[in-house]
Amino acid sequence: MKGKAEKNATRYEDFKYVLQDTGNLYLGAGFSYEELLEAEMVPFKLKAILSHYILKESSPDTTLESEFYYLKEDTFLYETYRQLKVKVKGQVQAEKRSLLGKTSLVYQEKLTAMNLARKKASGMLIREIIISKLGMMTFSV
Repeated sequence: MKGKAEKNATRYEDFKYVLQDTGNLYLGAGFSYEELLEAEMVPFKLKAILSHYILKESSPDTTLESEFYYLKEDTFLYETYRQLKVKVKGQVQAEKRSLLGKTSLVYQEKLTAMNLARKKASGMLIREIIISKLGMMTFSV
């Protein structure tokens, strides 16, 4: 039987993945910057951008989820991510009505760009960071 800590670790690991297609790099929001630098599947250019620009403004143990949840528009980090053409996929709470008229809260996935107050009000969870390969290619290190 799994202990409580082991179950939580398993759920946390579900949001640590690196996927690529021809145009984008998809990162699970459970990664910390330190884990991204150690991950074998993360492209070298992204690792260079992380170490040269992002880690000068943020802590290595910060997760992508918390970074993007609390990211403010008037910061250097925001501009760096804007240059990389980053998109954030989150889950927002929404009401769902059954056929009998009962309501329940469910999470709907959507690409998002909200301020912190709206994120908190909607119960948002950050799940995935999408980085444009074109944005990464044109970014000079």
